[in-house]
Amino acid sequence: MAPLRRLLLCLCLPLLLPPPAAPAPAPGPRIDWVACRSLSRELSRLVATLKEPHRVLEETQLSEEDPKNWPPRIRCSDACDPSTLDTNNTRCLQRILQGLQHYRDLLGSDIFTARRLPRLEATLDQLLGLVQQEHGRPPRHSLAPSETWTHPLLQRLALQRLQSFAAIMSRVFTHSASTR
Repeated sequence: MAPLRRLLLCLCLPLLLPPPAAPAPAPGPRIDWVACRSLSRELSRLVATLKEPHRVLEETQLSEEDPKNWPPRIRCSDACDPSTLDTNNTRCLQRILQGLQHYRDLLGSDIFTARRLPRLEATLDQLLGLVQQEHGRPPRHSLAPSETWTHPLLQRLALQRLQSFAAIMSRVFTHSASTR
């Protein structure tokens, strides 16, 4: 009888003991949210203050028909909404990093050879540096050379899209900075 009692105790004892403590959650990205908020606001301000060198393009709305060629955008599926950001911001930060790298590559491409924007590039580099600390550097993409006559049009399109991206990104960083 004693072996049976011992066996029952061994089987039931785990049920009587409190469950083991859950492992500590892995630390999330150590992003300097306040610095990212500040830099994203500066980026938005810089893009908004750029003057169009070709006046005729100021009233032009450009769009691409092929969605495969669209630059990275922050979408609903990227989990950048406030409730998700508070619990898991990894996917959102990866999308932001992808977009920042894309626009940095664009500013360094032949499209902007004749119109360098050093302050914009420097701000993008600083923001990239902050976000890359935890997520590493995404692969750089070489952009195919474009025809010189298209550069003003492509610059306009790139800067319009960067302005939209920066506005949404700034909202993400503003929310995250205020909750930390």
